[in-house]
Amino acid sequence: MQNYGVGAAAATAAAAPAVKRRTDSYEAAQHHPQSPESDEDYVNTRTLHRQAHLQSTPVAPVVPMPAVPIIADGPISVEGHVEQPEFSGPTSSASSYHEERMRRKLQFYFMNPIEKWQARRKFPYKFVVQIVKIFLVTMQLCLFAHSRYNHINYTGDNRFAFSHLFLRGWDSSREVESYPPAVGPFALYLKSEFYDTVQYAVNGYANVSRSIGPYDYPTHNNTMPALKLCLQNYREGTIFGFNESYIFDPHIDEVCESLPPNVTTIGVENYLRQRGVEVNFASLVSAQLTFKIKTVNFKANGGPLSAPDCFRFDIAILFNNRDNDGQMLLSLDAEATRLKCHGATDFISEANFDSMLRSVLNIFVLLTCALSFALCTRALWRAYLLRCTTVNFFRSHFGKDLSFDGRLEFVNFWYIMIIFNDILLIIGSALKEQIEGRYLVVDQWDTCSLFLGIGNLLVWFGVLRYLGFFKTYNVVILTLKKAAPKILRFLIAALLIYAGFVFCGWLILGPYHMKFRSLATTSECLFALINGDDMFATFATLSSKATWLWWFCQIYLYSFISLYIYVVLSLFIAVIMDAYDTIKAYYKDGFPTTDLKAFVGTRTAEDISSGVFMSDLDDFDQTSIVDIVRSICCCGCCRREQEPVQPNSGYTSLSSIMK
Repeated sequence: MQNYGVGAAAATAAAAPAVKRRTDSYEAAQHHPQSPESDEDYVNTRTLHRQAHLQSTPVAPVVPMPAVPIIADGPISVEGHVEQPEFSGPTSSASSYHEERMRRKLQFYFMNPIEKWQARRKFPYKFVVQIVKIFLVTMQLCLFAHSRYNHINYTGDNRFAFSHLFLRGWDSSREVESYPPAVGPFALYLKSEFYDTVQYAVNGYANVSRSIGPYDYPTHNNTMPALKLCLQNYREGTIFGFNESYIFDPHIDEVCESLPPNVTTIGVENYLRQRGVEVNFASLVSAQLTFKIKTVNFKANGGPLSAPDCFRFDIAILFNNRDNDGQMLLSLDAEATRLKCHGATDFISEANFDSMLRSVLNIFVLLTCALSFALCTRALWRAYLLRCTTVNFFRSHFGKDLSFDGRLEFVNFWYIMIIFNDILLIIGSALKEQIEGRYLVVDQWDTCSLFLGIGNLLVWFGVLRYLGFFKTYNVVILTLKKAAPKILRFLIAALLIYAGFVFCGWLILGPYHMKFRSLATTSECLFALINGDDMFATFATLSSKATWLWWFCQIYLYSFISLYIYVVLSLFIAVIMDAYDTIKAYYKDGFPTTDLKAFVGTRTAEDISSGVFMSDLDDFDQTSIVDIVRSICCCGCCRREQEPVQPNSGYTSLSSIMK
């Protein structure tokens, strides 16, 4: 056992009786809560208290031990001998005082907000800010989610309306997404159907005023503009199927033609022939017909205080012939762009009240997140300074470096997560303000919802930090923390087996099973099977093209389901239960301790409320810029220039603390 201090060496050489060493970190602080006026007064006071304590302590007989020689480099203690503190001079008293001060500072750092309030009446600013942020962010998210739903629902309904107006042969059954699909792909199979579909769209655009929707043309005098038809063709593509020959150049050329309003009378096929444009369906890759429509949304679901929105829809009808398999897929897309309403607008003035309230809420969220970001960043910085101070203290008093686990105690990952969600919420709130203020003409609803959604998710995750102050909830958090490394290693092994099944199923069953058509759908199907979803449909929809394929599918699915449901999932649950049992044993027998926790010791409710922490233990408020730069450069990279190590008084020894 390594000992520090001349007092302990002298006591060992004299074979002094074993006396229980005082390790209470608060008793000395209560006798001497403030800094002594002088080292001599402090030594006298401590000596009197120590003599009274020794007289009242029963002395146990000790078998005489042979004297231990003292080496010049330092004293060596006999195994089993307990150090007896001596206060022989000002040096030992100063060392003891600084040690107690360091211990109290660390104890105060590891307190939760409630204990800090009891110890020093320190108001929990970060805790209050997080609670306020939860309510503000959740309110902001609910309002934005309602607005976004109305926006997406409005654009989706208009897309269905455009499909009925401009797509020949569109049926309402295609508007309902069902699984398995109730209808086949919406496609063209004849050359005449291609021209008829384009003609149907041109005629529908010319008669858009007959639709129920308030649609207008994007021109100043509301006259019909020209449509645009773009054809993408292979540079050369001629097929002679009767003698298995062809002429092919894979380079793709694009030809665009404007379709004026008189196409409704001439006809699309005749107009293209007059323009010298010939559609070669053998080399046709794709075709796209585009046009624009403007409208105004009165927002019936937005409430009486919501002002109408002006939109421009960029409509595109796509003819997809890339597979060149005799089936030209047909689809319609309408991209909505919100515009600033100007010109002759007449609306009640109370509409500005709704936008003003939303802007005020966005500003409050921005300020709250900025304050939370500043407080958490400040807490991480002060924890870093305290870590540097602790590392230097261990080097000077114990002659060793603080362990990695001890250094990790100063890194608060909750604060790092809060800082990250603050950044997300600040960006999302800024985008939300620009969207609601109509400062953006591009569609940023999805981007804004991404930032606000993830930020709100992490905000609610942060509540777990405060639930961890209670034992009942802390068991769950500690179990997840304990099981995380084992779960990660377990998942790596399970994913290797899972990847093998995914690639095998995609390759063999992909052409014959709708759930294995792509790598992504194959993975989704197998993950659903692990959770017991849609098993019978997976077996029933297999193609019976070949007997060997049917048998392979049976063996493949049965082996995968049996392996993952009965083996892998059971082992996964066993890993978590093992971590849970370990945490329960820790609560019963004690948690593993690091050298830092051993030095800090334990604290009771009486210690917290005793007033010993009322003194100013935080020296970081007066930290200068030079000290900050020095701490950054020297704490993690090099040793700080230390003062000569003073002989310890024997008040503590790190090895004895660890025991």
